[in-house]
Amino acid sequence: MKLGIFDPYLDTIGGGERYAMTLAEALLKKGWQVDIFWPDGEIKEKLIDKFSLDIERVNFVSYSPRVNNLFKKISFERRYDLLFYFSDGSTPAMFGKKNLLHFQVPFQKVGGRKLSNRLKLKRINKIVCNSFFTKNIIEKEYGVKGEVWYPPVSVEDFSSGKKENIILAVGRFEKSLTEKRQDILVETFKKMVNKGLENWKLVIAGGCSDDENKNEILNNLKKIAQDFSVEIKVNLPFLELKELYAKSKIFWHAAGYGADEEKSPEKVEHFGMTTVEAMSAGCVPIVINKGGQKEIIQNNKDGFLWETSGDLIDLTEKVINDDKLMSSISEEAVKKSRNFSKKKFYEKIYNFIG
Repeated sequence: MKLGIFDPYLDTIGGGERYAMTLAEALLKKGWQVDIFWPDGEIKEKLIDKFSLDIERVNFVSYSPRVNNLFKKISFERRYDLLFYFSDGSTPAMFGKKNLLHFQVPFQKVGGRKLSNRLKLKRINKIVCNSFFTKNIIEKEYGVKGEVWYPPVSVEDFSSGKKENIILAVGRFEKSLTEKRQDILVETFKKMVNKGLENWKLVIAGGCSDDENKNEILNNLKKIAQDFSVEIKVNLPFLELKELYAKSKIFWHAAGYGADEEKSPEKVEHFGMTTVEAMSAGCVPIVINKGGQKEIIQNNKDGFLWETSGDLIDLTEKVINDDKLMSSISEEAVKKSRNFSKKKFYEKIYNFIG
């Protein structure tokens, strides 16, 4: 049996790429041949290092589904028992025996219902989305019925350690559709320190694919964090990131701050994998009340949702000043994180392939 995967964003090596590579790992375990449609096979080691997945046996095939020759496309793709493509807003023509189309971005105003798209969608067996937030928007835009397969998080790889007075934020230091807004977190932390917060530090970890010294987001964060107990960690190895989660007490997230999620849904977090990672390590999540985060957190039970910087300060102080509350939320967060495990993701895949 053969699986073909196409992810046009593969070289960003982010959450969507973990999604695709976990699918690859799942079917490799079932004895499938897995081909990744990408011209540069050297990216494999980067993917393995980043995600710690067992994908050594995947093949990299220099093929683009965007090929203009329809006969060549049909001839090539019909060899595959299953094709799994990421949409970049467009609707691909897919010719596998079974075809899965994944939306990780809630695209709007891309002509989803035009005739050519409706014809191509007839060949797609299932539309898969990373959250109900994404699904609801995609269904309206394309006139389809989707199904939610939450992104797989390796929750079993994380555990709570000896906790320190650390507030952690994790997110890429890059301008993209969804900006992580680490600047808001730094400014909020500074306000807390100026109000009297002592013996706590804010650690911001994330990836950066370009020159750190020329990265505008990083340079701005370093500038506004000067003279405060703020540490910025760039491109941490997975093991070091795990250790950081393990010893952090609180997790902050601000992606989509200032964005209107109805008018610009692409600007907020579509799911929130780092939030789940933090929860699995016993961090108390205090995250913005937007996008997919609302599907992860049950407010006041396994975490907290905030709207304004003032809310974030109040909720954080509430947790810091109540050890019993912190312990209770931490325990519930660990339990909740299991709902988004790799095992659950495997079950979705295996049920689909039969």
